[in-house]
Amino acid sequence: MSLPSLLIPFRLQPPTPRLREGYRLLDNPELPAEALNRLLQQAGDQPRSQERWRQVLAHSTWHFAVINEPAAQVVGFVRITSDMALNANLWDLVADADDPAATEVYGALVGAALGRLRRELSGCSISLAAPPAALEALAQHGFVIDPGGIRAMGLPLG
Repeated sequence: MSLPSLLIPFRLQPPTPRLREGYRLLDNPELPAEALNRLLQQAGDQPRSQERWRQVLAHSTWHFAVINEPAAQVVGFVRITSDMALNANLWDLVADADDPAATEVYGALVGAALGRLRRELSGCSISLAAPPAALEALAQHGFVIDPGGIRAMGLPLG
């Protein structure tokens, strides 16, 4: 008896987009709070103190950043938290809107985060909040906005 093949979008992802020359994806780098706050503020979020960033990163499972090496600038960031069993969350998914590679940066960050989740925590459900600029990269990796009309709600805590 042959069972039908089911395609699970999370498991069959497109390859992580390649960044153009001069850009590099970093896994768990140490980053200055000023650079992260610049990205957050561009996305309309509030800046965080250096101490708050230290705590946030210490309690994250991992994080990724994209660096524009010629400009010596952080141009993208995402961090992931997880209970290491059923749930994973992508936080602070941001890219520098003024950078010419912003679309590629979002693609690289989403691809890297999902790739690592797929390898290390393949059974997790994923939740995230993302700026409109990230929607194309998320859609390419199988995310659906408001699936079946279900909308998420959030409450900013700070």
